[in-house]
Amino acid sequence: MIGQGVTFEAHEIGAVYRTLGRTVSETDIVTFVNLCGFTEPLFMDMEYVARESVFGRRAAPGALTFALSEGLIMQTGLIHGTGMAWLGGELRIVGPVLEGDTIRVEVEVVDKRETKKADRGIVTYRHAVKNQRGEVVLEARVQRMIRRAGAGA
Repeated sequence: MIGQGVTFEAHEIGAVYRTLGRTVSETDIVTFVNLCGFTEPLFMDMEYVARESVFGRRAAPGALTFALSEGLIMQTGLIHGTGMAWLGGELRIVGPVLEGDTIRVEVEVVDKRETKKADRGIVTYRHAVKNQRGEVVLEARVQRMIRRAGAGA
């Protein structure tokens, strides 16, 4: 864990940060699909999964994979006290995450730009979420507003 987040000025293009791993459990999937209303048979009905799914076990919705990856990034401390806003981005689900899979995130700083406001800048990151076999399961390009040094929390 980094501790204090990285300020806009300290972000270096090309820098790569790696998270810890997180194993996705059946409880994670069931809780998420119930909380968010993802009542699709693929996520809820194990008879359907056994009969119709190409995966053979419970799959996690892509939205859950993204949410878990964001949590892993938060745990690094990369944007602790310096992240001001998630400004959006592009997201692509590349492969399935199944019950029992472990995911990790590689975060690369790919761009940064100044804003008209003296207390912040915009940083663009590339996220590669990988499973335990090193296969990319989710790719994202994310922009965040990041506090500048001396801007106060």
